[in-house]
Amino acid sequence: MTATPGQPDSPSVPRAHRPRRRTPRTPGPLRDTLALIGLPLLAALALPAAFAGGGTRRWFGGRAENQRAEAQAAKDAAAAAFYELDTAQRDLRISIETITAVDDSPAARRAVADFGALGRRIDEASHRYINAVDAHDLDRDDLEASAASRARGELTAAKEELGRVKQELDRFTDGLGPLLGKAETQLARLAPAVERARQALLAASNALDAVRAAGLRADDLAARLAALSPELTKLNQGAGQHGVPQTLERAERVTREAEAVRVEAERLPDRAAEIDHRLVSLRTRAQALTTRSEQVEPTLSELRRRFTAACWQDLQHVPEAAAENVRQAEARLAEARAARGEQRWADATALLSTVRALLNNTDEAVSAAGDRLHRLNAVQKDPQQEIDRTRFAIRDAQRLAMAGRNTPDPRHARPLDDAVARLDRAVAGLEGRHPDYWHFLMETEAVRRSVAHVVSGIREERGAGH
Repeated sequence: MTATPGQPDSPSVPRAHRPRRRTPRTPGPLRDTLALIGLPLLAALALPAAFAGGGTRRWFGGRAENQRAEAQAAKDAAAAAFYELDTAQRDLRISIETITAVDDSPAARRAVADFGALGRRIDEASHRYINAVDAHDLDRDDLEASAASRARGELTAAKEELGRVKQELDRFTDGLGPLLGKAETQLARLAPAVERARQALLAASNALDAVRAAGLRADDLAARLAALSPELTKLNQGAGQHGVPQTLERAERVTREAEAVRVEAERLPDRAAEIDHRLVSLRTRAQALTTRSEQVEPTLSELRRRFTAACWQDLQHVPEAAAENVRQAEARLAEARAARGEQRWADATALLSTVRALLNNTDEAVSAAGDRLHRLNAVQKDPQQEIDRTRFAIRDAQRLAMAGRNTPDPRHARPLDDAVARLDRAVAGLEGRHPDYWHFLMETEAVRRSVAHVVSGIREERGAGH
């Protein structure tokens, strides 16, 4: 075996002893700096984060951070949807409260019930959103990608549910339009209506004061105005205590009644003057009718002498009835005069109306006797004039019935034929020594009325296109 020269570091060769040279030690901070310089660049950049207090988040981000960002975006979108739904619900609640303050109709009650059901749907969607938010802490440093993805899915689903409920709420809100419009209109009318009622009461009170200052009493008007005082108290208490519809109705009623009192109070001086004038004029008329009624008896005597009893017997009571009516009218006039003196205006007016009715009846009865004699004289002298007048009416109706036709309509022909026959019978009744002229006149009038009825029917049918 050939011998090999020993190597310097071989353990078989003793290492020569060399004196050790002391190397100067670098100060601590400088040494640390040099150590950092010797590290790779990425390690140097990551090192401060590694020594940051308590942090364990991954150095290199990656898929988990992307999922975290998407989940956060879903959370923000869900929060916006939640806020939008909450705001819309608050606005809708105000609308419902407006409706219920004014309207108690079945439609309004149904809207309130539907709003309650919709509120439960909103609560369910809101709880789902809140639970999704509470279930996921997106700020955790150790958030896994799977957890972030799950959070994003649940938050997105919650946001979509909030959106669907918001659409339901919008549709419900649109359907409330008519009810809400009506309620808002009534609320807008409330304050002006109450103010008008107050002003009407004040105006009525001022008008009464002016009447009293003129020396006229208005006790009935004052009583009517005093009766409105409790209503004014309720108006002052407000719609919150008595309800909007009731307050509106009360305000309008008070306004009407107070206006009526004011108008009557302002008219009272003229009314007093009018009553004075009517007292005089009705007294004069009663005296004139007394004179005229005295002429009825001579008229009846002539009727009895020249015509049959059927022509005048219904007038036998006229003199007595006229005298009684005038007597009653004068008694009521005296009562009206007393009421005027006591300023009982309503009583005076009512009594004067009674007087006028009595005198009107008397006037008609007294005039009837003279009119009867005049008509009987005319027909006795020339009955042909009445006959021709009636035949002309019949022929005119017959021409109208045949216009545009070859044969008359039986509905028109029959009553016209009956009218001809009735006129012929009336004319035949004039024969004899003492004809009943009054019956003849009544028959011709009846014939003309029946003919006029046929003519009216024909014109109505043709005007309607039949």
